[in-house]
Amino acid sequence: MRITEVETIQVEEFPNLTYVRLHTDSGLVGLGETYFAASAVAAWIHESAAPVLLGADAGDITRIWGQLVGFVGSKGSGIENRGRSAVDIALWDLLGQETGKPIWALLGGRSRDSVPAYNTCAGYAYTRGRPEHGHLPVGNWGIGAKDGPYEDLQGFLHHADDLAEDLLSEGYMGMKIWPFDRFAEENGGHGISAAQLREGLEPFRKIRDRVGDRIEIMVEMHSLWDLPTAVKIARAVGEYEPHWFEDPMPLHNLDAVRRFREQVTAPVAVSETMGTRWAYQDLLQAEAADLVIFDPTYAGGISEARHICALADLHTLPVALHDCVGPVSMAVNTHLSVHAPNIAVQEVVRAFATDWYAELLTDLPAVEDGRVLPLDGPGLGTRLRDDVLTRPDVTRRSSRG
Repeated sequence: MRITEVETIQVEEFPNLTYVRLHTDSGLVGLGETYFAASAVAAWIHESAAPVLLGADAGDITRIWGQLVGFVGSKGSGIENRGRSAVDIALWDLLGQETGKPIWALLGGRSRDSVPAYNTCAGYAYTRGRPEHGHLPVGNWGIGAKDGPYEDLQGFLHHADDLAEDLLSEGYMGMKIWPFDRFAEENGGHGISAAQLREGLEPFRKIRDRVGDRIEIMVEMHSLWDLPTAVKIARAVGEYEPHWFEDPMPLHNLDAVRRFREQVTAPVAVSETMGTRWAYQDLLQAEAADLVIFDPTYAGGISEARHICALADLHTLPVALHDCVGPVSMAVNTHLSVHAPNIAVQEVVRAFATDWYAELLTDLPAVEDGRVLPLDGPGLGTRLRDDVLTRPDVTRRSSRG
């Protein structure tokens, strides 16, 4: 099965997403996805990946992955690795279609039938804006907001107690919130006042007053803080028994993250912003994390996901896969989560999974009683909807052999 065409697809309504489709001489088409800097990723795919892919045997996934590791961009989650991630996912999708097996079966089967889920409390439009400085600015939080049952970003900001109760009714084990972000934007994350700290703690108080400890609270810090301020926030939140603190500061200095970990009582989760097994090896050698988070659509695709899960397992650490990006990410994550036994929990954004994800893909993993079930069709078990390709805001670019 030879690759005859490399296609990238961008939809202006979802400006951060890049889709790649690999066409073959058998008629099968593999689908991949990545997120951030969509036009730059698409350019890299056509300039650097297409010459490797065109004419190649689509089953040689390991060989292709190695050939796409260039002189630059071989470590981290930059444009090269996000492009490589999307290509790798498309190759696994092709392998599954060719063999008639879902990706979880290709990986070696399931270690369980479903995986517990927590809800990241984003709203319907949260990722439709282009991020600035590595995170979504507060000014974007309300853009495009609409009425609906899962406007969870406004929910955690204004009525976190009601939101917690609603999530428990649907079976979610936890909820991720980020009420301190808006204060970091005022001074670059260098300090927080007593009044700001008190305001940021209000959602935690409401949640515990209403539902007690029946739901876990994950604290997203978006790498926005300096070390002393991150510690100050974490110590203040500590009385509410958070499940983890995620990405408290930029990862330029893993020793600083380790020092943060030594000064707080809750586990530290790191980091969706990293890519490749080599970056995670550095993280684990620095003893800077209690839980490994990564996104297969950034970190090197399904091929690299296997290595990162195994690496975390060698360090006896659990893994949680990131999904606050796109629908293919959710599908990929669920294949991996039911396969790898050290993946402890799966992130779900119910505002996405019940809304715009279905505008792009034909099928999505089911979420039932707070657990995610994998798709059982060949490969990913899903594909782009036909009407996506004819949208007036779509940009398609093709390289052919």
